[in-house]
Amino acid sequence: MERYSRILGIIFGVVMISLSLAVTAETLLRKLLSHSMGGIDELGGYAIAIVAPLAFTVALIGRSHIRINQVTQHFPRPVQAVLDVAAVASLMLLGLFFFWFTVQTVLETKAYRSIAQTPWATPLIWPQSIWLITSATFPIAGVILTVRAVQLLLRGDWRGIGREFGTISPEEELQAELEDLKRREGTPVLEGATR
Repeated sequence: MERYSRILGIIFGVVMISLSLAVTAETLLRKLLSHSMGGIDELGGYAIAIVAPLAFTVALIGRSHIRINQVTQHFPRPVQAVLDVAAVASLMLLGLFFFWFTVQTVLETKAYRSIAQTPWATPLIWPQSIWLITSATFPIAGVILTVRAVQLLLRGDWRGIGREFGTISPEEELQAELEDLKRREGTPVLEGATR
């Protein structure tokens, strides 16, 4: 799943950097040459819609979604495990709902042959087809992770569930940052730095 997340993150980054460069070029053209490329706002809307599911997926895989653990951390480990599995399963259901909504939207667009109400008059089926493809990434990851979480739950592997699906502790975040720093600078990470 890490490789899947990394690929989606790279796609997200490339699209958002490209969009920011296009917006910068549009702004400079308007300010300096009183000329507009036109349609950058339309492209921006398409870009954000297309990459939003990728960001949801990266957050799901990286356990970066927001959960309130101030109370749950005081529960017994089996209760924490059940709540962690419920969190993953609820995100999977949310992803499936988003995907269902996307499919319905694309089918409606196809039936009505909708076009954008912009100077470009883009047939909406084009950007929405890409949106449909990227929208599948979130529920796919959700299903895979939920199946894994349920397997661990059925085995009674409370620690495994906490390790793979629990909230990230401050120590884990610090260790991840130190490892990232090590990769970037090529310096060794001190053992026990998080203790």
